[in-house]
Amino acid sequence: MLTVHHLNNSRSQRVLWLLEELGVPYELVKYERDPKTMLAPPELQKIHPLGKSPVVTDGDDTIAESGAIVEYIADQYGDGKLLPSRGSQEYLKARYYMHYAEGSLMPLLLLRLIFGRVKSAKMPFFAKPVAKKIAGQVETTFIDPNLERHVRFIDGELAKSTWFAGEELTIADIQMIYPMEALAARYPNVPERIAAWVERAHARPAYQRAEARGGKNEIV
Repeated sequence: MLTVHHLNNSRSQRVLWLLEELGVPYELVKYERDPKTMLAPPELQKIHPLGKSPVVTDGDDTIAESGAIVEYIADQYGDGKLLPSRGSQEYLKARYYMHYAEGSLMPLLLLRLIFGRVKSAKMPFFAKPVAKKIAGQVETTFIDPNLERHVRFIDGELAKSTWFAGEELTIADIQMIYPMEALAARYPNVPERIAAWVERAHARPAYQRAEARGGKNEIV
């Protein structure tokens, strides 16, 4: 049986959602972030040297990185579910979003979060104006215009279909849930199509079962 080593408020939630969508039985081992540092506990390093989540074990195999985990579970246990037909346009789009979520979108969201915290961080009074100015310049010259471009792109893509790779839910949507939740929660005046997509995902019974088992993912 698969074992999911699950960290609260992490990308691990998408793994639980996938397993619930597929109806695959799994064991859940929970870990809690340090409330001060928000880092994963050292116990996770016993499962994988990097001490990150998500990570799953399946017999003698240990699989880390959420994208690799999603593809592994879909290939090994999905029986073709949530995977468009190979060679179709939907298949190409699904594979694209499997990499886009963490390769292009999440780095910008993470930079926005980090530089936002720099502006409000405690520091010597003489350093604060400099730090705020640098952080503000990075935001206005790089982060914000690039993130705006991505938001327009996503909004345009969702105008074409209900889900990211067509009219049916696929692993692309499972992989995209984490950055999409962040956009819906943090991005000012988020487009309606993005907010509606997140609502559709949250309304799925499998998502709700995953949340009941793993806990609500609090977007900070």
